[in-house]
Amino acid sequence: MASYLQIENISKSYGPKILFENIGFNINEGDKIALIAPNGTGKTSLLRILAGKDKSDSGGKIIFLKNIRIAFLEQEYDYDPEKDIFSQIMEHSSGFVSGLDQEGLWEYELRIKQFLTGFNLQDFSKKMKELSGGEVKRVALSEMLASEPDFFIMDEPTNHLDIDAIEFLENWLSHARCTLLMVTHDRYFLDNVCNIVMELDHGAVYTYKGGYQNYLEKRAERIASYNAETDKVRNILRRELEWMRSTPQARTGKARYRINAFHELKDRAAQVYTEKSVSLADVTGSSRLGTKIINCRDVSFRYGDKCYLDHFTYNFQRYEKVGIVGKNGAGKSTFINLLTGNYTSGQVCTDPEEYKSRGKDDTRGLLTGIIERGESLKIGYYRQSGMSFNPDDTVLDIVNDTYLLGRFLFPHDMLNNRIEKLSGGEKRRLYLLTILKEKPNLLILDEPTNDLDIVTLNILEEYLKEFSGTLIIVSHDRHFLDRLVDHLFVFCGDGAVKDFIGSYSEYRSFIKDYEAGQKKVKKSAGDNERKDAGKPERQKKPKLTYKEQKELEQLEKDMHSLAEEKAGLEKQINSGTLSYEQLQKVSERIGEIISLNEEKEMMWLELSLKTEG
Repeated sequence: MASYLQIENISKSYGPKILFENIGFNINEGDKIALIAPNGTGKTSLLRILAGKDKSDSGGKIIFLKNIRIAFLEQEYDYDPEKDIFSQIMEHSSGFVSGLDQEGLWEYELRIKQFLTGFNLQDFSKKMKELSGGEVKRVALSEMLASEPDFFIMDEPTNHLDIDAIEFLENWLSHARCTLLMVTHDRYFLDNVCNIVMELDHGAVYTYKGGYQNYLEKRAERIASYNAETDKVRNILRRELEWMRSTPQARTGKARYRINAFHELKDRAAQVYTEKSVSLADVTGSSRLGTKIINCRDVSFRYGDKCYLDHFTYNFQRYEKVGIVGKNGAGKSTFINLLTGNYTSGQVCTDPEEYKSRGKDDTRGLLTGIIERGESLKIGYYRQSGMSFNPDDTVLDIVNDTYLLGRFLFPHDMLNNRIEKLSGGEKRRLYLLTILKEKPNLLILDEPTNDLDIVTLNILEEYLKEFSGTLIIVSHDRHFLDRLVDHLFVFCGDGAVKDFIGSYSEYRSFIKDYEAGQKKVKKSAGDNERKDAGKPERQKKPKLTYKEQKELEQLEKDMHSLAEEKAGLEKQINSGTLSYEQLQKVSERIGEIISLNEEKEMMWLELSLKTEG
């Protein structure tokens, strides 16, 4: 394989802090490398140096294979908010498309549209300022992938993506004949895409062939070997120390090199490898939790013409761990804000009639139904946009506990660092600490894995597994969900929420099996249509028995009746005239109707399929 990149003697420091010093490595064609290191140790700095966005302090050599094309995905995508998606990509690509002929330009534009569609961005004319953070990331990825570079350099490509987008990117990269170096904290993504793990540790680079589990095993062996060698050096040092302590007369005439070697041994013997890891032992436990957590009865939320939650009924239980998944924009964060009451009267309206008559300047959404919170509830809410630190404050200003900060990977020499000097992951870790140290009994984490390094994630997972309270997690990290949650709320769009008992991997397996079954049904129906083409109409025999035909007709009547009953009950709720007891009974009946209707729809579908062909 051709050598795509050769690195020799590059270094980077910020003030007295050395990120890495005189490191070197080689990347060959076809290598798919995941770069792993704790936050604040230089991952992003290294990528920026390789991409030509920054410079090595020590000079050194960065040699790419001649004429290969390189694409760099930064964590933040620079864009013009007034441009539409397609124009934004074409403007960014001006240097690339200038050398294309008409056919090449047409093919490039087609690839852009294919990737945008693959990432579920259907409206290419939508302005950039109207996009969510996840949608902006998908635009950046579409631009990068469509340019078909030889070498990808990617900094946290899965951050802010929903799971569908992650799986689309994962599938493409795993099958593409490309070379890449990326920073990622997504362990499933790493295993499914990469064939090499590169670790930046204590300023040096170590390379491991294989996936994440192999990296963990080989890394443990390396550390054990290093410390065993240190023990040997210490034994030698003890003998040399006796010699050095002997009288000057005894050393007269001895070789000077032995004295110099003694001091080198002394330095090496002090280098015991101790891993830094986040310890949550000091923030474990939670406040006392009562029997009532959050009870939701027939809760709906609409904003304009869009429904984010449609007649949701559920009582959260003590100690349960629920994951919330769904596409970007499906209403996951809105749902959390409703549960916690994290909104103002200027953001919601609870009167349907008032909502109908609102003016053009009224931007409130409509919230109906009942949300009750337990009296002993103490909510810890880790939000995507929850950090509001003063950049001039120090770490110690935010958390005035030196011992706790030290246990959370903020050593003494960092305590007076200003917030603006911290990496994105270090800020996230500090923000997380401010929440956990308050010992909540309901912990809500909205995309907690963004910007956290793998070391922090592993320790956080261990803490959350033992968390003695109720846990609600909104996340796109499949490994994180699989390790922690008992069941999932799946946001399907248009306000529909399905409760799936099991892990995320089990849910995806279920969905894939279901979709495969549907494809078989459609294929079978298509085959039957082709077989029957040209046959006299009388030869197309219905597959339903008389009894099944009657059952199908009755199901259609029942479903119609249930729909009418549900509409009538919803009208009663919206009237605002029901007492609390009446409202409770009506809400419970609506829940029963929804369940009954789902059962009848499934039966109706099974019978309907038999009539095809």
